[in-house]
Amino acid sequence: MSTETLEKAKSAIPVRGFLDIKDIAIPQGEDLVKAILKLKEEKNAVILAHYYQPGEIQDIADFLGDSLQLARQAKDTNADMIVFCGVHFMAEAAKILNPTKKVVLPDTMAGCSLADGCSGEGLRKMREQHPNALIATYINCNAETKAESDIIVTSSNAETVIEALPTDRPIIFAPDKNLGRYLSKKTGRDMILWDGSCIVHEAFSMERIAQQLADNPDAKLIAHPESEEAVLKLAHFIGSTSALLNFVEKDDCQKFIIATEEGILHEMKKRAPHKELIPALVFDESCNCSECFYMKRNTMEKLYLCMKYELPEILIDEELRLRALKPIEAMLDLSKSIK
Repeated sequence: MSTETLEKAKSAIPVRGFLDIKDIAIPQGEDLVKAILKLKEEKNAVILAHYYQPGEIQDIADFLGDSLQLARQAKDTNADMIVFCGVHFMAEAAKILNPTKKVVLPDTMAGCSLADGCSGEGLRKMREQHPNALIATYINCNAETKAESDIIVTSSNAETVIEALPTDRPIIFAPDKNLGRYLSKKTGRDMILWDGSCIVHEAFSMERIAQQLADNPDAKLIAHPESEEAVLKLAHFIGSTSALLNFVEKDDCQKFIIATEEGILHEMKKRAPHKELIPALVFDESCNCSECFYMKRNTMEKLYLCMKYELPEILIDEELRLRALKPIEAMLDLSKSIK
């Protein structure tokens, strides 16, 4: 491959989101897995992957987890390069926690509807309207939004964090109104909610899920709290990504209807191979499961090129990084008791 070809591919990253190199031979199958593992060793890299990633990426990851678990791993890693297989805000958080390490993401267009719908400017305006309020922001947001927050939460630690906040100050919760509404009921704290939602979790159909439950009376419905209230009211168990995994693994029930991103079923099948797992149905009757388009932008081929050429790289302005770091560290300190 010529230098000109590589430079052309690099210049196209802002538009394409990844290295698109037509005339390079990318290994396939087991050879691709071996090539990625070799690159990991050569570059002293660590591969972090979210449970919603494609199954083959989950299988090759050094650490697999939800947002809280991955944030901890990113903070504690000794690797020289962090290869983040998730969406952009996750890789950005890893860079905020590791300014001296190289952080790369296979596809920078792996975004998030929640992150895209919430801005730092918007939070500043809300703070002006509620000057005494504390801003608790879901980790599904960009660095600018984190920088305007007092504390960050994940679905795993949100209840713990909200309950720890001073009761004499109102709380602004952004950007997920469904999670915020759920937390208000769990903690008894009234919150001012940003009007945002996850396109994946809002796609679930209460009517179709109710029919699934009727057709499977021996099944339990489990749901992520980003789902709409009507779905949560039907659920036998509500929890974070990691909590849903643990519930399926440990509960006596042998059949579950899963209302969260379908990528989680890959790990669930590993942990509970003898149990029946049914994806919850969405409004679109042409699809039987809910898949995050953004999470699935990352592929093994993009992962290989990302590691080989160490691009696309996540870079953050230092002043912004320091402002965004403060609420993340506040979250991690409050979450030490959560496994």
